[in-house]
Amino acid sequence: MTDARMSIDAPPVQPLISDALIVLRAPTQVWSGRDGDVRADDPDRAIDGVFHGDVRYLREASLTYDGARPEWISASPESASRALFGGIMRRLDDPTPDPKVRVVRDRIVEAGSVHETISLRSHVGHPIETVLRVRLVPEFASLHDVKGGMAGPRAWSAEQGTARGAAPVVTVSSMDQSFAVTAPEASVEVTDDAITLVWSVRIPARGTVEVAWSVALEDPTLVVQGAASAIEWRPVSPAGTHDGRGVDPRVERWLDAALGDLDALRLALPDHPHDEFYAAGAPWFFTLFGRDSLWAARLALPVDTRIAASTLRVLARMQGEDTHAATAEQPGKILHELRATPLEMPGEGIVLPPVYFGTVDATALWVCLLSDAWAWGMPDGEVRALVPALRSALGWLVDHGDSDGDGFIDYVDESGHGLANQGWKDSGDSIQWRTGELAEGPIALCEVQGYAYEAALAGASILERLGESGYDELRSWAAGLRERFAESFWVETPEGRYPAVALDAHKRPVDTLTSNIGHLLGTGILDPADERAVAELLLGPSMLSGFGVRTMSTDAAGYWPLSYHGGSVWTHDSAIVAHGMARAGLGEAAATVVDGLLEAAEAFRFRMPELHSGDPRSETRTPTPYPAACRPQAWSAAAAVVAAQVSRGAVPGVFAG
Repeated sequence: MTDARMSIDAPPVQPLISDALIVLRAPTQVWSGRDGDVRADDPDRAIDGVFHGDVRYLREASLTYDGARPEWISASPESASRALFGGIMRRLDDPTPDPKVRVVRDRIVEAGSVHETISLRSHVGHPIETVLRVRLVPEFASLHDVKGGMAGPRAWSAEQGTARGAAPVVTVSSMDQSFAVTAPEASVEVTDDAITLVWSVRIPARGTVEVAWSVALEDPTLVVQGAASAIEWRPVSPAGTHDGRGVDPRVERWLDAALGDLDALRLALPDHPHDEFYAAGAPWFFTLFGRDSLWAARLALPVDTRIAASTLRVLARMQGEDTHAATAEQPGKILHELRATPLEMPGEGIVLPPVYFGTVDATALWVCLLSDAWAWGMPDGEVRALVPALRSALGWLVDHGDSDGDGFIDYVDESGHGLANQGWKDSGDSIQWRTGELAEGPIALCEVQGYAYEAALAGASILERLGESGYDELRSWAAGLRERFAESFWVETPEGRYPAVALDAHKRPVDTLTSNIGHLLGTGILDPADERAVAELLLGPSMLSGFGVRTMSTDAAGYWPLSYHGGSVWTHDSAIVAHGMARAGLGEAAATVVDGLLEAAEAFRFRMPELHSGDPRSETRTPTPYPAACRPQAWSAAAAVVAAQVSRGAVPGVFAG
């Protein structure tokens, strides 16, 4: 019988990553199996690789001894940037039942380098000799091709030499990218398809021997670089703010893992290396994303204000100045995504330019973050320095964000090859009617109106406090938006009365019940009674899975628990809902959402993925993974900060209106 995976007629597919193990320090990441081997030649392990920036440098890094593979029995992620893999080498030990020879590979990833120490430990009463080999296969494939299931090797060349200390070094180059392999005490074999490191080792009786190798990765075309400084987190909330029951211990475990991931996801731009931001996530989004970086910084404000301030500065420097349909740039607009090269999505007709502004919500979120960061302690001088960018962002909301003059912030792709949907649910089928039909654009998303309302009031407050002009006009504009929203967005269906997910091109309210309405909570655009009604719907069985809030109601025709935006549960989405509930004074509702996230966090060993299935907790004890979900992801990690605050009874945000 022919294996369908190997059929020449099978279309390329995106790698599944839910069972893979990652070690990272942005912009470098290593994906492997739980044996520690990198083996992308295996169709079930197509994500495996040593990546730097948007390139997979190595598709294989495998370990053998005397031509055999160790039998791996443990994998322990010690931190975001370090993992230990443990195995046994039964061909070397004595005939007794207990394994007597162990191997431990200790992998550490830093920005631009990977280092691995291999330790052999024997409990046998005599010396043992063996030959270790590490086989490295260069590839230099585009990350985008890896994601599209179409990765192939580029031509490369290798040059052998000697490093300081007489350690052998091999420099491998392909176009702009290169890497240098160093392996003390090894001999090096270079062939047309691989570099093999060879150690002939002698393990003393009941002793240990170690070998090591490392790879340093170079790419002068990178538009991002690793963070240069260490980070110190502050306590989530003052002592004594939680209720008398104490904090769920799962909160602390999730928070500890999440802060490690946030630390490892920090990046900077080369021209301002001290202004850091969070990369959106691994493996595909190790770069600056307006919306993702802003939300991650905002949710994490209770533990760090510095990155919020630097994220604001980074995005302000790249703020739109002109109008260009090809890049979706407009004056005052905050960008969506930064890459070194265009991003092509095979089969979807999407080609995004390296600097792309196709986001409808990042501009308002930039203003909201500025307001919240100031409230959390961003220095007055740093806020004042951003007033020109603030005025430009507010100007975009008032003058450019409404493409068709109906009084709402909307989006439409004018390039023909950009994102069809430009809110956080940016897949092509994310905005649906209850019948399952797709809505026609321009699209005015409900949550974007909430962000815009909050941003206008927050911006007005900043201007007034700084003695600037224009705040009365902003408050008047916000009042008009709130009134128009109340008149146009509400629908009534068999599920109840709630805000539509969007208005379509014909100004009709798209009637699907979605998690988008949870983003309205705490923005001020809803009356308190309406906020309570929205929260009640989100806690109902059609929306609350028990592991978080579903993106779409189970009563909608388009619902599917493994749909990317049509029924799955996104960690950050549920956290934003809980964040809004708490800001709206609905603490018990927020705690209910957080309880579900904690159930999921425990199941995922406290490294929450981008999203997981919307299957109900009543049917499964653990959430089903979405097999292509990114992890770690910045805003999923930052969700742990919200969970920690809600569990302590603290309000996780500031409304500056």
